[in-house]
Amino acid sequence: MSGQFRRNGKIWVRVLADLPITGKPTEVRMGRGKGNPTGWIARVSTGQILFEMDGVSLSNARQAATLAAHKPCSSTKFVQWS
Repeated sequence: MSGQFRRNGKIWVRVLADLPITGKPTEVRMGRGKGNPTGWIARVSTGQILFEMDGVSLSNARQAATLAAHKPCSSTKFVQWS
């Protein structure tokens, strides 16, 4: 997505991964806490804005948004603020 902008525009990611996923190794006895963090996730609700773009033309922004929509494999909507 950032390759579409060519130093003209800016991209803001509006989702922050702030929830740790913990897991204990296999064959460890019960007790002694939760375990070490193994990864991070972000809760994304329906209708939440994931990316913001500024400083590019509408056609370049639409092209970058369609390229970015293929990564999460979900239906996306393009919203333009006036």
